[in-house]
Amino acid sequence: MPRVLITGTSSGFGLSITVELAKHGWDVVATMRDLTKRAELDRAVKAAGVSKNVSISQLDVTDPQSIDRAVADLDLANRSLGAVVHNAGVAAGGAFEDLDEANVRRIMEVNYFGVLALTKRLLPTFRAQRRGRIVIISSESAFAGQPANSPYCASKWAVEGWAEALAYEVEHFGIEIILVEPGPYRTSIWDNSPRILPKDSAYLPLLRHLDATVDALVAKTAGDPADVGKAVAKALGARRPRFRYPVGPTAKFNHFARGKVPSTLVRKMIGRYLALQRVRW
Repeated sequence: MPRVLITGTSSGFGLSITVELAKHGWDVVATMRDLTKRAELDRAVKAAGVSKNVSISQLDVTDPQSIDRAVADLDLANRSLGAVVHNAGVAAGGAFEDLDEANVRRIMEVNYFGVLALTKRLLPTFRAQRRGRIVIISSESAFAGQPANSPYCASKWAVEGWAEALAYEVEHFGIEIILVEPGPYRTSIWDNSPRILPKDSAYLPLLRHLDATVDALVAKTAGDPADVGKAVAKALGARRPRFRYPVGPTAKFNHFARGKVPSTLVRKMIGRYLALQRVRW
């Protein structure tokens, strides 16, 4: 039975990926920063009848000691690891000028530096095995900027650039990099992310409009996170996986438009999608 380590599995994409890979016969090591939030995953695993395929452990990708403990628990000297799925992620909504440094750095630490730190600890194992797949849950935010979401977009652009470069370095060792890029889906990131709307913000008309508009769009169009679980299972089951897997209609459009449609036109299209013309400054 192949083994996979997944980060950020307490809900959303991570939970769906855990269940889907367990259904496909993977031995899943599901990790999360706070084990007191495991109840939803426990219920989902039990309901799917895959409890025997899933173990749950603590891992904070921003804490080197936590990474060391999690990797030690894998017992890599005696058991192989087929893949890692980097899913842990955070966001914060707000105009860049209004965001404090702590919010910006937290997003980069989790979404970018956390991926790098855990990957570096696992690369020696993958090299020794002469195989291994590194799956990164990116986002359609890596294709084009989004208003009031600049640090999150930056983190996804950064991790994709790193992944493109790393692919050259590790392919000789049989290691494959896979980017899974979802559009909007119904996950807890929408509710758990701070929204920064200072009453004296110069951007308040835009922020108030986006706060209502994005919530309405998510409620109307956001997909089932199970789609992302299925995309990861497809990628890990493929004999020769693609480098990028956009998931959902808007992600697929943005994937197509990247490099083909001028950035100014993309901004106009996103502006119309978000009805920015209705903002009254």
